[in-house]
Amino acid sequence: MAISIGFLIFPQIQQLDLTGPYEVFTAAAGTRVDLVWKTREPVISSTGLAFQPNATFADSPQHDVFCIPGGAGVNALLEDEAVLDFVRRQAAGARLVTSVCTGSLVLGAAGLLQGRKAATHWYAMDFLQAFGTEPVAERVVRDGNLITAGGITSGIDFGLAVIAELLGAEEAETVQLALEYAPAPPFSSGTPDAASATVLAAARQRLSGSRQQREAILARMAS
Repeated sequence: MAISIGFLIFPQIQQLDLTGPYEVFTAAAGTRVDLVWKTREPVISSTGLAFQPNATFADSPQHDVFCIPGGAGVNALLEDEAVLDFVRRQAAGARLVTSVCTGSLVLGAAGLLQGRKAATHWYAMDFLQAFGTEPVAERVVRDGNLITAGGITSGIDFGLAVIAELLGAEEAETVQLALEYAPAPPFSSGTPDAASATVLAAARQRLSGSRQQREAILARMAS
């Protein structure tokens, strides 16, 4: 029987949070991948790409692996009880509960990260603490059946780690080679510690709008 993998998708999703691990999962042998949202209407990502859900909260099967990507649209999900209830239902029956980037904040809002270790985007690490979570600045973090990935591009590493867990290292390596995943970035500014002060300030400014909105949401949740 195929391993069932479900992605929660939503308006303003970060497309690479989804498409990175999606590419890995669909390239593996013996998997079935669903895109799940409230309706089957197309969902528009933060960069304008449209994704077509093939399942809804009402008709989605129980997935072996359930994954929540991140993006600016996560903010609205933190207070959306329909979403959080669906996340809890899937998590209760999933073999692996997972996230990429700020998707881990949705797991936190659903009450699934209390006392756990988790990763997220570098500019959202402090938000994890609001959910009783220990933030870990690594690309892939495992805590029991919880696997969380750091910022956006770590979704590919995460996908390979999940395939290795489910289907073995050889299958994960085969997928890696088929995708020719051998990263060699032209610059060394991929983490806050490695980036120059000027680049770090520019990145913080670019991400500030979503962060301020998130701060206001978490303040309401705490009151």
